[in-house]
Amino acid sequence: MTVATLRIATRKSALALWQAEHVAALLRAAHPGLQVELVPLSTRGDEILDQPLATIGGKGLFLKELEVAMLEGRAELAVHSLKDVPAELEPGFALPAILPRADAADAFVSNDYADLAALPLGARVGTSSLRRQAQLRAVRPDLELLDLRGNVGTRLQKLDAGHYEAIVLACAGLERLGLHERIRHRLAAPEWLPAPGQAAIAVEARSDQPAVLEALAVLDDAETRLAVSAERSMNRALGGSCTVPVGAWCTVTEHGLHLRGMVGDVSSGRLLVAEAVAGDNDAVSLGDKVADALFAQGAAALLNA
Repeated sequence: MTVATLRIATRKSALALWQAEHVAALLRAAHPGLQVELVPLSTRGDEILDQPLATIGGKGLFLKELEVAMLEGRAELAVHSLKDVPAELEPGFALPAILPRADAADAFVSNDYADLAALPLGARVGTSSLRRQAQLRAVRPDLELLDLRGNVGTRLQKLDAGHYEAIVLACAGLERLGLHERIRHRLAAPEWLPAPGQAAIAVEARSDQPAVLEALAVLDDAETRLAVSAERSMNRALGGSCTVPVGAWCTVTEHGLHLRGMVGDVSSGRLLVAEAVAGDNDAVSLGDKVADALFAQGAAALLNA
């Protein structure tokens, strides 16, 4: 490896900084003597908090400024939550490392109620995710679903201030910030599907810098990459947008890959679910297969709506 210093572009939230520091520590351990620095940046996704993410351009808003920093030579890599990375990367970029996945479940968080079933009729539940809203609507159509933006700390503060009876966050984010005790109940697969790539940390770099790609590749987890490749392939085939509720969960077994996918409707709570299996070498085609099964059930109408 010929790289002496690596600079990591990262968002400024506590969770993003934790993830960047985690990658930095792994790189220093893998490459003794390597200098690793953080370059904290603010993104449009972090700055525009008064509108639902789906209406202002989607999760790609969290990446743009970090990619610009790499293109301008201010950073060699960026660290993301993989669920925030669009199904199609911008030309000139690659994901040389996907770290081992953490707990991919969603977290039901409430100060007064143990789980979804315990919530009173018409309770206010906060989440910015259309995927979570659709699944909440399917289970509890009586709930008042309210938008919730901001970093993890801000969302918890709004809950504690009494704006909601409960909120839904990612278990992995709470655990990484040492807030595991805030998880009252895990909303987990196969009944409840996470976002494609949820709980996996992705490292992005320019595809024209082979020495950087080589330095990062040591962090890649083959099993996680297999699973999320199937999930992201399904998402890509469905349109790859955060403006529709899409969930996916792929498991890797000794027999191959098993993928379960979902497309939902926020207003009605209607959920279309499909699943399929494939060999380890067929992650992309497995995603396409499940997407085709969802289209056969009428997913196009939900996606176009």
